[in-house]
Amino acid sequence: MPGLYLHIPFCKQACYYCDFHFSTALGLKSRVVQAIVRELELRADYLGPGATLDTIYFGGGTPSLLSEAELSQLFEAIGRHFQISPQAEITLEANPDDLTPAAVAALAQSPVNRLSIGLQSFHEPHLRLMNRAHSAQDSTAAVRRAQAAGFENISIDLIYGVPAPDHGHAIWQADLAAAFALEVPHVSAYALTIEPNTAFGRRQLKGTFLPPPDEFVAEQFEILLLEMRAHGFEQYEISNFCRPGRESRHNSSYWAGVPYLGLGPSAHSFNGPSRQFTVANNHQYATAILDEGRVPAMTEVLTPADQANEYLLTSLRTARGCDLRHLREHLGVDLRQEQAPYLARLQASGRATVSADEVLRLTDTGKLLADQITLDLFGAAATAEVP
Repeated sequence: MPGLYLHIPFCKQACYYCDFHFSTALGLKSRVVQAIVRELELRADYLGPGATLDTIYFGGGTPSLLSEAELSQLFEAIGRHFQISPQAEITLEANPDDLTPAAVAALAQSPVNRLSIGLQSFHEPHLRLMNRAHSAQDSTAAVRRAQAAGFENISIDLIYGVPAPDHGHAIWQADLAAAFALEVPHVSAYALTIEPNTAFGRRQLKGTFLPPPDEFVAEQFEILLLEMRAHGFEQYEISNFCRPGRESRHNSSYWAGVPYLGLGPSAHSFNGPSRQFTVANNHQYATAILDEGRVPAMTEVLTPADQANEYLLTSLRTARGCDLRHLREHLGVDLRQEQAPYLARLQASGRATVSADEVLRLTDTGKLLADQITLDLFGAAATAEVP
């Protein structure tokens, strides 16, 4: 069944690593929420008539900035236009400083049944370096408060590869220990990536911010894998770990190519043959929808090569792996023939395996180079023809 994504493009302050679309000017928040409600009406047929939602995901930005009334308004609109599975996974991203006792109590009374809380680190200097609005104490308190309110399905975010002169990996190891102590069923852990249009990116150009060496980041990834396994977590995607059976159903649907509707400024939608991109500008988005009655979005029709590339990109990041038979029989790319020498080198170097049922999977060593390996394999996919 398909999913629904709602992008809430507002934050209290800008994290120095973030390149997602957001604004720290909250004056348009109410109008953007109204526009999302209207966009939902305008695009209710995108997933086909009578679609039943299996997942709903409030992302951002910072969805925990929504008021109780705004969240209710959005759920009422969703209910008017879609059936929602009784077992639907409904996730809301939240920052620890927003999860006050009153906010958690309100969320517990809402349809939200899963929280994704952006902790990032328990080390105060790292939180300040990244310009996070919360403290380590806020992080622990927010998770405990949510658990006490009945939220058992909680994911937390961590960031590794943060510069730590003179500390080696001690801070990262302490972060992991603090995360495990919270006893949540899901952890997303991301390497700090320096994007050009961010505060860190601009500082790097000026020479005032120096990211750590690749070897340092790779070592922290290896520590992450060891610690996750030691604590009973499965790595079902390169950056995502869970207790058995506690995967993020919404994100897993993305990686499996399940259709979804994305609402809000900068949101993406996917229905199989095409992808849509909504304008990444809050004012333009709200004006187009509320004043002009149109959705300001561009459509990209996916060629067979595009579909093959997307399948490679997503499947290789997962524990499920890339089904070479599916790629050959449904997407017109025969990697076993077209990339035979490269696949042989991957296996000989211990970076990948190919099972008897023709599933290509990256090893721990290969996962460190997933982006490069995928890029190398794109060469064959780029020549795909209609099967």
